[in-house]
Amino acid sequence: MNATDIKIKELARACKVASRATARLTTAQKNQALHEMAAALMANEKTIVSENAKDVKHARTKQLSSAMIDRLVLNHDRLTKMADALREIAMLPDPVGEISDIRTRPSEIQVGMMRIPLGVIAMIYESRPNVTSDAAGLCLKSGNAVLLRGGSEAFHSNTAITAALHQAMEKVGIPATAITLVPTTDRAIMNEMLTLDESIDLVIPRGGEGLIRFVVENSRIPVIKHYKGVCHQYVDKSANFDKAINLLVDGKTSRPGVCNALETLLVHKDIAAEFLPKAAEYMNKLDVELRGCEKTCKILPNIVRTTNDDYATEYLELIIAVRVVDDYEMAVSHIQEFGSDHTEVIVTEDLETAQKFLRDVNSSVVTVNASSRFSDGGELGLGAEIGISTTKLHAFGPMGLESLTTRKFIVVGKGEVRHPQSKVI
Repeated sequence: MNATDIKIKELARACKVASRATARLTTAQKNQALHEMAAALMANEKTIVSENAKDVKHARTKQLSSAMIDRLVLNHDRLTKMADALREIAMLPDPVGEISDIRTRPSEIQVGMMRIPLGVIAMIYESRPNVTSDAAGLCLKSGNAVLLRGGSEAFHSNTAITAALHQAMEKVGIPATAITLVPTTDRAIMNEMLTLDESIDLVIPRGGEGLIRFVVENSRIPVIKHYKGVCHQYVDKSANFDKAINLLVDGKTSRPGVCNALETLLVHKDIAAEFLPKAAEYMNKLDVELRGCEKTCKILPNIVRTTNDDYATEYLELIIAVRVVDDYEMAVSHIQEFGSDHTEVIVTEDLETAQKFLRDVNSSVVTVNASSRFSDGGELGLGAEIGISTTKLHAFGPMGLESLTTRKFIVVGKGEVRHPQSKVI
């Protein structure tokens, strides 16, 4: 379909109309739809994987980064995980309609809060085709509709996944427009989409820093921002070395192209001479390039010297910056200066230091003696996540169902009036 043939305003309006229907769905209806969506993904596995192969081939021709290609690839295991994520969402409590904070006012009215959907969520994302089903599932369970604008590198994959989800929607009688894929990757269409504040309630971009900054700078609609994941592991002077190395290996090498992978290792000066050679041994075995500060290079003379740019970089590959810090305060100051408010890890056996780190570091996920890779909606008990917010309004950290709702005031009375003199009977 040519970009000139696409009326993005009409697509957004239809999605808005569908959001009124999804907002009124019962929990049972939403859960049934989610199970049907999971089944439809697996029933269409052959087609989805075949279409994905076209995208992967094109990505390799364009020489996209290994991180981008890793995020793009679909196979049986990854498709199964996408289907399982939808089933997990079905098992989660439904936030819509939840009433809380009921209190009686002096006027005798009862005041409370009720959770309601946001409306239409626009997802603008690169590479990751799993976002198509994750976003669809989370938006549906939270009573929203979703307008999906994927990147050109995953166009065939996203189209095939959406077609499968529409089969499920038709089966359960929910408007297919509640999950709308923009059928082009033309930049002009996205520009217009970001002006449709009458139909779209929230924009969530997922991708590189350039994409997110473009969306923020051009949107009339509120945007959830996640510029990058510069995640740190601080090895305190009381750390258990084996524990620290295991967390480092998992955090840096298990999947280096994701936003919760480690990018910087901070080591207390009292243990650096002993710890760094051991850590370097494992990193070298796993082909991780180390870049270090002056003190690090004195201990590991064969590594590249860091610059400040290294400490601010989200590598998304097998490279890690290393810095020896004088004390705990210097570690926290480094995180505050170079971090991106994503995920920070401390490795320590000192309970007081651990508690200080939890209080002093205000990234969206702060971890004691556990891998940065746990900074994920599924691992944190949210089911699938729609994104990770590194700004504090209106959500912070991995965003699950509750983050896709807001609250309205509800007031229940027995005929109370604010001004008694206005009563006529």
